[in-house]
Amino acid sequence: MSLAYIAQASDHDRIEWIEGSELQILLDGSHTAGQVTVVRSTLGAGAASPLHLHRKEDEMFVLLDGHGVFWVGDERHEVGQGGAMFLPREVPHAYRFTSPHVDLLTICTPSGMEAFFRGAGRRVTDPRPDGWEVGLGALVAAGVAGGQEILGPPPA
Repeated sequence: MSLAYIAQASDHDRIEWIEGSELQILLDGSHTAGQVTVVRSTLGAGAASPLHLHRKEDEMFVLLDGHGVFWVGDERHEVGQGGAMFLPREVPHAYRFTSPHVDLLTICTPSGMEAFFRGAGRRVTDPRPDGWEVGLGALVAAGVAGGQEILGPPPA
């Protein structure tokens, strides 16, 4: 029996995310025996994460297209297309994108981050309630459930 998982683009779980952006869960723990989560995000200028940290996962980013600013601990880094980052668990971080279009790959080990995205976001195939958005309350609740801590708003 093979443990391999093969998916087409139409198989990915598409989630509406912060400021109307979209992310696709390419691989999650159910497909990787808990080893890894891989998410691809399409974001616009100004999209930002709150300052937060992960208790359970290491997180990696690959900026496939676009550019932005990443805060890691007390450091500020400008990152452009092709840039890559490794953020070990327990390290506070945030980002804000400055280009009109961003294509971002996020990889987390072990898996589990997908529950955060699904908990705070909304599947694009589900009806969209009036006034729905990914607010700070939803991020905090999903973070607590998944072992993340929201520390504050995105840095200025």
